[in-house]
Amino acid sequence: MVAYSFGWCEVGGVPAVASGGKGVRQALAVLGAEAAGAPERAGVAAAVAVELVHTFSLLHDDIMDGDGDRRGRPTVWKAYGTGPAVLAGDALFALAVETLAAEPGGARAVRTLSVALGDLVRGQADDLLFADRPWTGPQRVRPDEYRAMAEHKTGSLLGCAAALGAVLGGAGPETVGALDRAGRHLGVAFQIVDDVLGIWGDPRVTGKPVHGDLREGKKTFPVLAALDSPAAGRIAGLLESGDAPETAATLIEEAGGRSAALAEARRHITAVETALADVPSTTRAAHELRSLLDYLVRRDV
Repeated sequence: MVAYSFGWCEVGGVPAVASGGKGVRQALAVLGAEAAGAPERAGVAAAVAVELVHTFSLLHDDIMDGDGDRRGRPTVWKAYGTGPAVLAGDALFALAVETLAAEPGGARAVRTLSVALGDLVRGQADDLLFADRPWTGPQRVRPDEYRAMAEHKTGSLLGCAAALGAVLGGAGPETVGALDRAGRHLGVAFQIVDDVLGIWGDPRVTGKPVHGDLREGKKTFPVLAALDSPAAGRIAGLLESGDAPETAATLIEEAGGRSAALAEARRHITAVETALADVPSTTRAAHELRSLLDYLVRRDV
């Protein structure tokens, strides 16, 4: 099941050609170690641990969200059943902790991972709760609540990746903290850009159906920002009915939802740059961290 979740095999074990994914968290872990002045290999255990945790979170997320497909294939719970998929995720989590604990400085690394996992769970819980809240009125989801959710659900693990590499590279708390902040802001920017692509992105690039997030009724940042406009009532009506996602997308853009989302993403990009300025990294590590930032948040928007 774990091999299937990584794309290494089909159901039953027949080998498959895996895409390998973006490798973002692994890259952050290795660059975090290098930014701390350690050899790149010092971040490898952190890269492995964070990717194991990320995959564990995806297995459980798919079950909670009821998603039947991921990257064009049945999700693990659809392919093998809910109970086995939960156990596969638990095994990945246990292996991640074991991987870090075996390293020099492992106790500090495990504590760093534990903080990130607590935030990850909190973010996922908030995301689930958002689904049951109304589109308008005093109980609706506010943009600042969304920012906190995105930092916890997406940013915590990106920050953890960079911080763990630095921890295993022997960095002090200031460097570790700065890399963690950078990763968290990066996660919010990444999530908001993903929201924009989920409504207006080219399906040939994103691999997602056009206006897919609107059809699913997801409370994404562009939508929440647009609901602060005079068009809120009409937008909410379309979202509640599930009809005419094309019209909803147009109204959201006209109400400033898309521009507000991109402006918010840019603010977090600036915060990433500010955090990285506090990291006494090598020229190469700093350059590659910024290149990774460009790749993540400037994706055909």
